[in-house]
Order: sequence, then C-alpha cells, then structure tokens
Amino acid sequence: MEYKVIVSYKDGKTVQKEVKDKQAESLFGLKIGEEFNGESIGLSGHVLKITGGSDKDGFPMRKDLDGNRRIKLLLSKGVGFNPSEHGERRKKRVRGNTINEDTVQINTKVIKPEKYENPEEKKDEETPKTKS
Repeated sequence: MEYKVIVSYKDGKTVQKEVKDKQAESLFGLKIGEEFNGESIGLSGHVLKITGGSDKDGFPMRKDLDGNRRIKLLLSKGVGFNPSEHGERRKKRVRGNTINEDTVQINTKVIKPEKYENPEEKKDEETPKTKS
C-alpha cells in the first residue's frame, strides 16, 4: 500500500510526501473531514485534516458519498463536475469518502502549526558557521 499525501499550509506552500507500509496503514479507513496526527507520515508536531483525494484511475473522492465504492452520480455542482451551463446536470463517476487500497492521492490541510516550517532550514540554523 502506498499513498501520495499532499500537505497544504495556509500561506500557500505545499509539500508532497510518499507514505508506504506502516505509515500508509495508519491512514487506511480514515474519511474526508477527519483529523490525524502528522507524526504518522513523518511530520512531527503537525495536525492534518483530510480534504479530498483520488483513486488509482483518477476519480475524485466526494465527501457526501459514504464508503469506498466508486459509482456514477447525477451531479449539478461540486467535486467531480464543473457545469458549463446554468442548471446543467450530468452523470459522473466518483469515489467514496473513505481511504482504502485503491486510493492513490490524499489531499490534506494543516491545522497546527499554521505556518510552514522547512526541516532543512532548521538544520542550517543549528549548525555553527565557521570562518575560513
């Protein structure tokens, strides 16, 4: 099992993390809208909220469709459909709101901390600089 987790900060920065095996198992079964601890994907001190995702064939996950099934729904707006005319409705295939083995990408937003903290920048600050 392998997921690509997209982490979005309020200031517009995004980070993509690939999670496998035990880290991926900790996300299995979570639903859109649920919060989880970022330590499970290697972001210590972060609390993340799941906002969406897509499956192996690129179909988007919808919050209002329970389970992990993929079905065709008659949509007029929202995730998975962008109408070109006013009042247009169309049948579109979408995925349920639960993360399972068919999920490939998981979109998240950061609840805590609100600001982007690059771990590489912290390492640079901690090491003393010597003059040569």
